[in-house]
Amino acid sequence: MTKTTKNKKLGMLTGLSYEGGRVGVLLIHSLGGTPLELKYVAQGFAREGYTVECPMLPGMTNGTDVLSLSRWQDWYSEVERVFEELCQSCDTVFVGGLSAGSILALKLAKERPEDVAGVLAFAPTLYPNGWAIPWTFNLYRLVTARWFARLFWFSQRAPYGIKDERIRKFMVDSFKAEDRTLEEVYARPGVMVLEFRRLVRQVLKDLSSVTAPTLIAHPRQDDQSCLRNALKLQYKLGGAVEALVLDDSYHIVTLDRQRDFVLDRALDFTSRQLSRIESERKAAAPKRRTADIVEISG
Repeated sequence: MTKTTKNKKLGMLTGLSYEGGRVGVLLIHSLGGTPLELKYVAQGFAREGYTVECPMLPGMTNGTDVLSLSRWQDWYSEVERVFEELCQSCDTVFVGGLSAGSILALKLAKERPEDVAGVLAFAPTLYPNGWAIPWTFNLYRLVTARWFARLFWFSQRAPYGIKDERIRKFMVDSFKAEDRTLEEVYARPGVMVLEFRRLVRQVLKDLSSVTAPTLIAHPRQDDQSCLRNALKLQYKLGGAVEALVLDDSYHIVTLDRQRDFVLDRALDFTSRQLSRIESERKAAAPKRRTADIVEISG
């Protein structure tokens, strides 16, 4: 394989960044996915004046860790780094993610409760158990060592998280232009899946400590992640949770048929949280003392 071909194959692997106002949104892509999954939502927030960052996480994106050396702590460190940069230019920051990305967002909200204004969880995944996942995948629960996990490679099959056939075809054609197949793009190395499982275990330890308001948008017919994932989060999270069950989408809700609905609800959620935060700040601000009125007679 030539160097030119390698560069071509990695051409779509880049982060998204949009400059805006003093309110920021950090969006995190899925396991083995790319920031392009969140481009529609990121642009929607940017149009409303938000500052948006959607980084590519090395090791959590296919093609960035061919030796399977990264761990979930490496993914989270990159999320923290981008979050810190966003906090420097923004007064208020929301975090969100698609699938596994939403679990990293919850991890950040758990560790930084004073800094995360709210969480956007799009098709959150605690364990891949949708209807398109073969039952044999459950046997992978027995794998606990990285050396053994290196022997596994999980390919995805149609519908690849997209219910809308037109959008799915567009994705296929885009990857063909990049000389890549969907299986190559969305296949997940066994070590990556093992590290994600370890991440979930850490986040599940104390979900009640995640008190940031959370919006969950999850498809009823999710091909990758059963609705039970969202219900478990809704039950265990310690803060206010708004659950949105989609009836015409598969896993990648940020691109599928109801992407406009998902974006509108996400914008409404952040807008209401900003109003709440502003009200709380005003209530907490010290009231200015007024001068006493003294009547002077002469």
